[in-house]
Amino acid sequence: MNKNIDLSSYVLSDNEEFMNPNQRAYFRAKLIAWKNDILREARETLDNLAAENANHPDLADRASSETDRSIELRARDRQRKLISKIDAALRRIDDGTYGYCEETGEPIGLRRLDARPIATLSIEAQERHERREKVYRDE
Repeated sequence: MNKNIDLSSYVLSDNEEFMNPNQRAYFRAKLIAWKNDILREARETLDNLAAENANHPDLADRASSETDRSIELRARDRQRKLISKIDAALRRIDDGTYGYCEETGEPIGLRRLDARPIATLSIEAQERHERREKVYRDE
């Protein structure tokens, strides 16, 4: 199994066996790189928030600063949830279920996984899920 795959040179191919060792290594590397980017951005945000002086004498400046801080913290919260989805995807790689639809058990598809490596549903299952969600929302 090729654990250290070069994301810039490896090309996913439908001609290979689905979720072969190279594909699993590719998605593991992609997920880890994504997680590391998120963690780096979070550290930068914390550093920026700590360095920012919230003692603005002008009320408008203070309000603007608080709004910016609130938006930034909401974005970080979404990214925290994303990290848990990335960790779950890494566990699925380890247990051999990565790349297979949780609903049907069928392969999700390499292009979908490459675009959304945390996907747990095939496109068809996702569309069914969204249609059901829309029906319930419209009631």
